[in-house]
Amino acid sequence: MSERSTAVITGATSGIGLGFARLLAPTHDLVLVARDRARLDQVAAELSARTRVTVESADLGVQAEVDRVASLIANRADVLINNAGFGLRESFTQASVEREQQTIDVMVSAVMRLTHACLPRMVQRNSGIVINVSSVAGWITSGTYSSAKAWVTNFSESLNATYRGTGVHVTALCPGYVRTEFHQRMGVGMKGVPAWMWLDVDRVASDAWRDAMKGKAISVPSVRYRLLAQFLRIAPRSLVRKATASRVRSALMSD
Repeated sequence: MSERSTAVITGATSGIGLGFARLLAPTHDLVLVARDRARLDQVAAELSARTRVTVESADLGVQAEVDRVASLIANRADVLINNAGFGLRESFTQASVEREQQTIDVMVSAVMRLTHACLPRMVQRNSGIVINVSSVAGWITSGTYSSAKAWVTNFSESLNATYRGTGVHVTALCPGYVRTEFHQRMGVGMKGVPAWMWLDVDRVASDAWRDAMKGKAISVPSVRYRLLAQFLRIAPRSLVRKATASRVRSALMSD
């Protein structure tokens, strides 16, 4: 029997990360990375009957811990899914500069460093998949979060183009609203978001995996969000700014 490939997933205890873990468990050994060791152990217990699971507790907002994880996975990852992230409810002037910096550390610096650790081996072997979880928010104007996601999308597109033809595929996953703990953790009320705008996490993971296997640079799950993403990319920036500001103000005032 041939050796199973290994998938490394950050932010693996909930949401899209957990969706990827469940999706890949039948075909891959898993290395799951998150801050909460207790929840990591729960996920490992759930999936251990289907695959070999290794857990690594780490705060990817701390460079030393990112570098520790990078050294552990550099020669193991056949698949890397950079999913860890969070949002801030506070506006830029209300949030502490430390929290704003942590947003960049987790969703930009950690993504770059972990990808840099794993990609050379993938290129050498002419095989590998990197999925960087971005967002349609990367095409709007919503502070540090959307700026970080814009970087993730551009970064992924660049690597996809650079290594096209090597057998290595790098994909930016850009979903819209997904039914996860994300907004609950932010403390943002989402009552005003219509039901049709919400995506199922397992469908998001499976669609992204299919697109990555095809070598697509960007994966936008669902027709409705693909249409929205296309609009955001061609719409006048003044219109995008106005619409975003209205939505952000509404979220900040919600319970």
